[in-house]
Amino acid sequence: MQTFNGISSALFDVVLAPFGHQRAVFDLMLWPALMGVLAILVYKAVSNQAALARVKGQITMRLLEIRLFSHDIVQVLKSTGLILGKNVVYLGNHMLPMAVMLGPFVVILAQLVANYAYHPSPQGSVELLHVRLDPEAGVSSRDVELSLPAGISLDAPPVQTADHQVFWRLRADAPGDHVLAVQVGDQLFEKGWAVGGEARKVPLKRLRGLEAILYPGESALPADGPVLSMQLDVHPRALGPLPTGELGIVLWVLVWSLAVGFAAKGLFGVTI
Repeated sequence: MQTFNGISSALFDVVLAPFGHQRAVFDLMLWPALMGVLAILVYKAVSNQAALARVKGQITMRLLEIRLFSHDIVQVLKSTGLILGKNVVYLGNHMLPMAVMLGPFVVILAQLVANYAYHPSPQGSVELLHVRLDPEAGVSSRDVELSLPAGISLDAPPVQTADHQVFWRLRADAPGDHVLAVQVGDQLFEKGWAVGGEARKVPLKRLRGLEAILYPGESALPADGPVLSMQLDVHPRALGPLPTGELGIVLWVLVWSLAVGFAAKGLFGVTI
């Protein structure tokens, strides 16, 4: 995951550069629209269009039967059962294009969230750093030490829990892209903290395994290391008329890409 996140981030840093972080609304209008058009093209290329058209026609026919023979309860029940069966076939025909689109769409969505969902912490703010350890790694929360760079200070003593978690309350004294160093036994793990300055990609979480794809703001944690996650609280970025934060961007991208995709399906002659 470390290599994959590095490659995807390097690619999107170049792709998004012409518009810049100051034009977030433009990118959040453009990229979901492109995703919607791409989804339609994928459906046309890999789905069985003839089968989709046929099963939709069969469902329509059964709905008409219910309307025409509404007085015949046996026929209504029979048509309803057939509609349910055809709906299973209909959904099955969507599985292949959805599987093809899932990977690329998750990567694009994760990059949009990493670049536009959050704003650097204001200078003077106090945030919580949360480190979660792997219970099977043979280390405890007492084995963890934190080293702070210039511009970041400890606001309260660390809190160590019995379930292998450590919390620090930190104060951002100076702007910059700071690096926090967490020592676990003989291994060193770093966590970025963006403070002040212009809008930019803000690191939120470092995870390990497949989950790390969802947070490409930093490299993934080593899969065989003792740290499961490192998280620092950050602030949602204001995006004018668009929803804010991670969930807001995810919902916006899904809604806008679906709207553009359905609007474009007639143009490309695609049956969905």
